[in-house]
Amino acid sequence: MLTSRNLSRRAMLAAGAGALAAPLVARPAWAATSLRYGHNNEVASVAGAQADWFAEALGQSSGGDIEVQVFPNSQLGKLQELAEAVSLGTIAFSHNTAGALGSLYKPFAALDTPYLYRDVDHLMKVTDVDSPVMQELNKGLIEAANVRVIYAHYFGRRNLTCNKAVMSPTDLAGVKIRAVPFPIYTTAVEGMGAVAVPVDWSEVPTALATGVVQGQENPVNVVLNVKLYEVQSHLMLTGHMSNAEVVVMNEDTWQGMSDTQKDAVREAALLTREKATKAILDNEEAETAKLRELGMTVIGADEGLDLDAFRSSVSALVQERFGAEYGDLYSRIEAVS
Repeated sequence: MLTSRNLSRRAMLAAGAGALAAPLVARPAWAATSLRYGHNNEVASVAGAQADWFAEALGQSSGGDIEVQVFPNSQLGKLQELAEAVSLGTIAFSHNTAGALGSLYKPFAALDTPYLYRDVDHLMKVTDVDSPVMQELNKGLIEAANVRVIYAHYFGRRNLTCNKAVMSPTDLAGVKIRAVPFPIYTTAVEGMGAVAVPVDWSEVPTALATGVVQGQENPVNVVLNVKLYEVQSHLMLTGHMSNAEVVVMNEDTWQGMSDTQKDAVREAALLTREKATKAILDNEEAETAKLRELGMTVIGADEGLDLDAFRSSVSALVQERFGAEYGDLYSRIEAVS
């Protein structure tokens, strides 16, 4: 059982400052330790649902010793605020893109580099917490920000949506496309030929509806679940980025756990990683077909989409901006088999 004695000085100071709430709460011996998990996704999305799956799995693997309360839809803050909240210890868990975690430890952003992975299997091997690449990155993240990765699941291939047909980067000249507000994402959008406009996810539907941006990029499950087809007419299967959604935990919370509790977290993490990845893979083709049924024009290579032009343009800008900094890491990722 975790008690207030396990709280680090960092977590106690955060609690004393009244920030959100301390992730660990002293309880009588019969009560579960209560931990908070905040995220920005809708419950209906796989990214949102997997937080609930993890909470349920951890409750079971810990024999009811650990209770996880999940707060979706940016209730506890936006992307950057959630990353910082886990670092401070004001919440115990969150999930985020690797690019967003780059705000806590810069090399982490390299995992979201466009056209980085050979396939989903390669991505899953690289982002396994026991892989050499992830062990190195996790060590740096813990030291820099007091945050550790407990698992990462496949989040899908990101594709472009817009209110016109886009066949090549030249078709995006001067077009404002929403970008996740982190450098690797703005680079991807600019590499596709567009003007990158950083917008937090919570503001994207409004930005699209009001014309602040003319398009965005996300996996098809997001486009479907958030009903972006109501404000976007075309889906381009650029597949420019294969993402892992990364679930992180406050390091002080982790270190305050018993070995039995840590094992329970590992077990729940593995189960949820596999379940969420399978859900995304099973749904991608069906969700693309559903978007067609709902009226979106879907453009892939068979419809004339110039994937080679997108890959060449994006990769050139990535190399220009990040090659010197992440070149060695890219080589180690490529070597994972």
